[in-house]
Amino acid sequence: MRRPGAVRVAAIDCGTNSLRLLIADVEPEAGRLTDLDRRMEIVRLGQGVDATGRLAPEALARTFGVLEDYANEIESASASRVRMVATSATRDAANAHEFVNGVTRILGVAPEVLTGDAEAYLSFTGAVDEFALARGIPAPPPPYLVVDIGGGSTEFVAGADAPDAARPVAAVSVDIGCVRLTERHLHTDPPLPSEVAAATADIDAALDAAAAKLPVAGARTLIGLAGSVTTVAGIVLGLAAYDPAKTHHARISVGQVHKVTRDLLSQTHQERARIPVMHPGRVDVIGAGALVLDRIMARFGFGEVVVSEHDILDGIAWSLVTG
Repeated sequence: MRRPGAVRVAAIDCGTNSLRLLIADVEPEAGRLTDLDRRMEIVRLGQGVDATGRLAPEALARTFGVLEDYANEIESASASRVRMVATSATRDAANAHEFVNGVTRILGVAPEVLTGDAEAYLSFTGAVDEFALARGIPAPPPPYLVVDIGGGSTEFVAGADAPDAARPVAAVSVDIGCVRLTERHLHTDPPLPSEVAAATADIDAALDAAAAKLPVAGARTLIGLAGSVTTVAGIVLGLAAYDPAKTHHARISVGQVHKVTRDLLSQTHQERARIPVMHPGRVDVIGAGALVLDRIMARFGFGEVVVSEHDILDGIAWSLVTG
């Protein structure tokens, strides 16, 4: 039952790799967001975009098929406000209008193709608001550096120190994501050392660019978002199946991340597919995603990462009631 004062909203995030839905009741005065339905499907919308500059017909078909299901769920839940954002793949594609037209037809609202900075700020809000609103959650020390590792890009947002820890102060988006790096560099099964070295050099160059624009040195807590981070956490925790209740707010050390990354990049596709927490749609790209996290921690000197299951979806949901 919906609480008095709650607004039922639907947030959709379409990334390079996944299409995700959150239906939630948001109570702005109480500072509370209650999940009703949270789901994710791997659609790989960004398939081949880095090489061709276009969204592939089969990728669009996969995405629209899942979006039809989401539209039915939104209607059944009687959500009064809907917002869909689209990220790296649709920023890069020459035929983005095909995507926009299809989404508008299915959902009744046009997708918002976000800039990297806008995407980053929404991710920051989703990840840190629960700490800032002081709902009994032990908060790690600010300032926070929030990192969202996607399929086509990675977003960084640096926050202010207490008492304004929920306020982002700088953001940057760089074109290193698990799908993009895999398609560029990791072609062998398992990847050759030379391929891993090329991907590492690509990542490190992007991190140098990010460091030049962000007050990274002042950050005390690294918060990691999205599927690459949560999958690495699930592996470290030895989960028999993916369980967001256990990965959410888990603290994973730099040594644990490095070991998992090294293992993933030495395994075959078949070996990675047998990992209990591995989503089938991440098997071929998880090595690159883990490598991004590993290099971030090494480059910026973080001893651990705080894993968050709350991210851009939560930020979108909050934005529907707070503006």
